[in-house]
Amino acid sequence: MPVMPGAEPYHHDGGEIGVLLCHGFTGSPQSMRPWGEHLARAGLTVSLPRLPGHGTTWQEMSRTRWEDWYAELDKAFADLRGRCSDVFVMGLSMGGCMALRIAEIHGEGVRGVVVVNPSVVNDAPLLRLAPVLKWVLPSVPGLADDIKKGGEHELGYSRTPVRAAATLPKLWKLVQDDIGKITQPVLVFHSRDDHVVKPVSVAFLRARMGDNLEVRELLDSYHVATLDNDAPLIFEGSLEFIRSHASVPLTKDL
Repeated sequence: MPVMPGAEPYHHDGGEIGVLLCHGFTGSPQSMRPWGEHLARAGLTVSLPRLPGHGTTWQEMSRTRWEDWYAELDKAFADLRGRCSDVFVMGLSMGGCMALRIAEIHGEGVRGVVVVNPSVVNDAPLLRLAPVLKWVLPSVPGLADDIKKGGEHELGYSRTPVRAAATLPKLWKLVQDDIGKITQPVLVFHSRDDHVVKPVSVAFLRARMGDNLEVRELLDSYHVATLDNDAPLIFEGSLEFIRSHASVPLTKDL
């Protein structure tokens, strides 16, 4: 299946510090590429895979599930662990949920986590009906392009495949049940105006995580904040986070 121009994965070989970037549900690496390139300029090794079923067509995505997406990220994480002294995991929306799951599973193998508008709680009542709806309703309107900044565009699907979405509640439940396993530092960037993920997800993290959690509010961005007005705050904030928690110094400093 041809990949949309701009939705290709991104990789950069840098120094001893590696970063795995995880894009969101129905999105593509395009939404994370500026972040990845910023980290690469600082001398980091960066891996931004394209999740199965993403960046092509929603019909292809309909044949995938969360386990397929996680497996791709887990493979990329294993590759970074084999090449880098420290590995940080970062994600947007569902990608943030996946980043937290990797931290739960791999423990001390993850040095720290940075997530942007993470989705970890089912805030869409319609999803409770998805296991039934998927047999009669192949897709619903898409989620892409929740961006405040003029002229910016997220490369995502105009339709959301119900069959793929129906697998998300299982992922959320696993992350919620194991959230106490995360002892690494976690930095959350949260848009106050988000039309995709409701505040309940960040509220859950605040309630269940201890002093290792820091939340920074974004005041001038919507859901896809990595392409929005506050993107520089995310990019620089994540580098500051790495400087504070890495066991080796950055090879460059922007």
